[in-house]
Amino acid sequence: MIFGRVKPLDAILATAEKKSLHRSLGAFQLTMLGIGAVIGTGIFVLTAEAAQKAGPGMMLSFVIAGFVCAVAALCYAEMAAMVPVSGSAYTYSYAVMGELIAWMVGWALILEYAVAAGAVSVGWSGYVVGLIEHTFHLDIPDLLTRGPFDGGMVNLPAMLIAALVTWLLVIGTKESATVNAVLVLIKVAALTLFIVLALPVINMDKFTPFAPLGFSGISAAAASIFFAYVGFDAVSTAAEETKNPQRNMPIGLIGSLGICTIFYMLVAAGVIGTVGAQPVAGPAGEVLAAGSPALSQQCAALAAAGTEAVTCSKEALAWTLREIGWPQIGNLLGLAAGLALPSVILMMMFGQTRIFFVMSRDGLLPAVFSKVHPTYKTPHVITILTGIFVALFAAFFPVGILADISNSGTLFAFAAVSIAVMRLRKTDANRARPFRTPAIYITAPFAIAGCVYLFYSLGIETKLMFVGWATLGLLVYFGYSRSRSHVGRGVVDVAEDDAGIPPQPVPPFPGAPTPGGKDA
Repeated sequence: MIFGRVKPLDAILATAEKKSLHRSLGAFQLTMLGIGAVIGTGIFVLTAEAAQKAGPGMMLSFVIAGFVCAVAALCYAEMAAMVPVSGSAYTYSYAVMGELIAWMVGWALILEYAVAAGAVSVGWSGYVVGLIEHTFHLDIPDLLTRGPFDGGMVNLPAMLIAALVTWLLVIGTKESATVNAVLVLIKVAALTLFIVLALPVINMDKFTPFAPLGFSGISAAAASIFFAYVGFDAVSTAAEETKNPQRNMPIGLIGSLGICTIFYMLVAAGVIGTVGAQPVAGPAGEVLAAGSPALSQQCAALAAAGTEAVTCSKEALAWTLREIGWPQIGNLLGLAAGLALPSVILMMMFGQTRIFFVMSRDGLLPAVFSKVHPTYKTPHVITILTGIFVALFAAFFPVGILADISNSGTLFAFAAVSIAVMRLRKTDANRARPFRTPAIYITAPFAIAGCVYLFYSLGIETKLMFVGWATLGLLVYFGYSRSRSHVGRGVVDVAEDDAGIPPQPVPPFPGAPTPGGKDA
């Protein structure tokens, strides 16, 4: 029963045959595509979170998370090349492992997209509030710019940016590929400038002790830092447009992740070696959990005493530059984050609405979710509903908790895809594969084990929340979706084409596919 109700792969693949794309991307283009998709929100907003969990050891955390992403991406690439249609991991699972697994993957992707959009909104708020305060010498009350866990009441700026992006998605404004390319360059230039200014003044004494909370702290930071890499699947989903994919896909995937990992480690080294990154301890020397009210209270006490720590900052990189004597450059970095991050929120929220749309079209969710606005030609009902939830997440939760919850959904989905690749090699060995995952029976188990390891390294509250979310998903499936499924009722389209799916935003750089690529 668990692998029942498989959606015919031939029907799905009919779409790919209709929409054959020109193979024009080489290894260099794929690598650049991956760098543009990956470098973004995570490194801007999660550095402080990682420092509280691992201290200087967060540099190793970046390596661990990058390796897990690399092996998962190689598995993802085979499925993306073979099933290059809407729905991402949800569609892949439906074609290989059946409706129940597909439903759970789609349900988990809600955490990946919607909660991640909330996390980016909170990150945007931290940088923009810091920029306003330092530029205009204002003191905006924490009650209105932080959620309850962070010592405030509600994060209004985060709510506002989520509402603005929702409105843009409803009216169907398409982003310019040129503008998005500029935003990618702004992010990369800002981080490069940070490295150039921070590395020359590094003090190696700041790296001791390297792992104040042991390897468990490094693992916990890796589980959070995974958020900084999400977006690598943009490369995977470009397999249909790649020349000689068997050679160029691994180069593009591993090359982009390798470069991003080095980039991230240099940024982390710049933070650690200049202002230090030791975890903030409680009054009695106890370890304080990242994103906890206790940490917020201790940070407030430190600030009152005239002492600050990077783990307390909501704009870690800009704060670091101000601390080492570059206040105006710090403000510019805050401006760069403020300009670039809204496009990330838009892509994540769009990805969420696309998943909902496809699931609704399959009968697993109410048909009203796939209702299209008569004027704007966008799925306004599900877009508004998604926007409300994103705004609520952003208003009341800190970025670290949201990133961890998002990661739990992403890790589940990627593990499912890795299992699907191995299963399809056995059940449909003769199927044409434009790209074949190298050493599949080594790579896929490594990917699955890596996803399980990072999931295990998440906080207990995050794991319990994921279990609760999965349980709710099962209740919805057996209470509503199973009896209304088109596949279950024998209603299967000849081809799962994109007819009726509203226009999507232009990708964040020319040639990049969406919505698989998310810039986190």
